[in-house]
Amino acid sequence: MTPSMITLLVIAGIVLLIAIGYINHVVENNKLEKARLKVEFNDRIRRCSEVNETFPGQMMSPGLKLLLTRLELNATQRLLLLNKSSVPLKARVAELEALVAKGDSIPVNNPPRPILTEAKAKDARFLLETLHGQVTRAAKDRGLASNEAKQWLKEIRHLLVILHIEFFNNLGQLALQQNQPGQARLAFERGAQYLRKQPDALYSSQLKAFEAQLARANAILQNNLEPSTQEVNELTEGLRTDEIEGDWKKKAIYD
Repeated sequence: MTPSMITLLVIAGIVLLIAIGYINHVVENNKLEKARLKVEFNDRIRRCSEVNETFPGQMMSPGLKLLLTRLELNATQRLLLLNKSSVPLKARVAELEALVAKGDSIPVNNPPRPILTEAKAKDARFLLETLHGQVTRAAKDRGLASNEAKQWLKEIRHLLVILHIEFFNNLGQLALQQNQPGQARLAFERGAQYLRKQPDALYSSQLKAFEAQLARANAILQNNLEPSTQEVNELTEGLRTDEIEGDWKKKAIYD
């Protein structure tokens, strides 16, 4: 074997080792990417399902229910491509496809969840933030058309305002029922301030309603501060009695 042949064999061996290393690297990267995608799609499915099932019924519409179902379907289909033999995934895809096929007739079974506490308001806001993230991600992945995504992002902002309106109104009405006009005034004032910060006049009627409730709470507070006629008479009579007793004591001392 000549020296040139030995050199060629050595070079071939090095090239082969490099090729094997590169192939192993590609295979390993593919495995890692597949695992990452599985985690991502499972997370998106979980988030869509959570919003779909727990969003307050008074703010859930057939259109929103349909959107959430479509987003979950898209993520489930992509997960199925990574695990084509999964029977549960196939069944879930079929179930979601049947719901999407109903269009605006899709059933909306979310029970109403009145926003009566700050904790409930925060929970609902978190669900809206989750929905915002899912719509943005779907638009980036082309699971939603850009125009449709923009419309839904606008709708989500509207729902956030509706959430605040319900929260401050419920808080104020509850305070009035509990004879706490001071707390009611604070709630209605916060609601009015929030609506004044909105960029358009879309919520002018709700703002007027808050201002009317605020005036009502102020009137109740003013009423509570003004002593009644009976209280004034009792106070005057008490003062007169003190004056008479004082005069009598002075007279007794000087006599």
